[in-house]
Amino acid sequence: MLPTPSKTSCLPGIVACALATVAALAVNRFVPGLSPATAAVVLGAALATAGVIRAPLRPGLMFVSRRVLRAAIVLLGLQIAVPQVLALGWQALAVVAAATGLTFVLTPLAGRRLGLSSGTSLLVATGVSICGAAAIAAMHDSADSSDEDAAGALSVVVLYGSAAIVVLPLLASWLGLSYEQLGVWAGAAVHEVAQVAAIGAATGVLATAVTVKLARVVLLAPIVAVTTSLRRPRSAPGQPTVAVPAQPAAAVPSRPLVAAPARPGLAGPAERGATLTRPVAPPAAAPGRRPPIVPLFVAGFLAMVAVRSTGLLPPVVTGNVPAVTNALMAAALFALGTGIDLRKLLKGGRVMLLGGIATGLIGTISLAGVWLLG
Repeated sequence: MLPTPSKTSCLPGIVACALATVAALAVNRFVPGLSPATAAVVLGAALATAGVIRAPLRPGLMFVSRRVLRAAIVLLGLQIAVPQVLALGWQALAVVAAATGLTFVLTPLAGRRLGLSSGTSLLVATGVSICGAAAIAAMHDSADSSDEDAAGALSVVVLYGSAAIVVLPLLASWLGLSYEQLGVWAGAAVHEVAQVAAIGAATGVLATAVTVKLARVVLLAPIVAVTTSLRRPRSAPGQPTVAVPAQPAAAVPSRPLVAAPARPGLAGPAERGATLTRPVAPPAAAPGRRPPIVPLFVAGFLAMVAVRSTGLLPPVVTGNVPAVTNALMAAALFALGTGIDLRKLLKGGRVMLLGGIATGLIGTISLAGVWLLG
């Protein structure tokens, strides 16, 4: 297990995240269509590409990208009231379920055909189908994916989600959609909550669009839980072992070896026979332990949804939670963004292609649903 960074070593990175959050919030104030999370990711990537991010910042950045991110996702649950989502009616919920589910399932298949890693494909599918950067961060934190996978997926969300703010209303007008159909389509197809809000505010369908979008956010917890369960190591505490043939004597180096001191109760290779055994699970996994089916922060997210759905929270809490959540999410996504090297992303055309395919999938499926059920 890696040592936990001390509070002192984390301080420079935490201060950098705080300053970046202030900058991202300021950008959002002047450009409402650009969410603080998106601005923070872009800022982090720009600084990383410019070589500004130095080693002393890394412990704090790691802390924020893990702990603060989980807190932001838990608080995100306080923005979702189940009765409000159910009030949309079964038609809108059917559109959300079909578009989200099919996009999440089909995107990794397309990624495989493009030769991308399973981690990259999974995170692109998660970000496009559910709720953008927050979903990518949640899945990255609970599934086996690399920071490079997360960087590629975040770039997809920033690029295509921002383009949707301009393109989707134009397409809706050209297709002759009603205001209600536009609200459902925007909420079911666009990546980020802030991007959906920007479309809704500009076209007069803010309430419908954001409510439909939050119905997609509700799916974050079950999808992360199911994916984590399917991808976790399958070996139980009494995990099976596989036989590994012992090296023949001729293969042993000729240089002298220092014998390890014998310990009581442990037999040497000769006494165990001709084979050695090792656990099937990867070395990094703790013996006899498996990741939980539902990560703790996902359970916290569901608990906050339940609390909000009771209707007992005072307006002062529900009114201020979005601002706090946005600030925490911006800090966490700035930290994740510092792992993005734009020079590498510009060469990664396949990730961008997969993002375009996934965006086209969710846009087409949700539009078809709006036409059929509207």
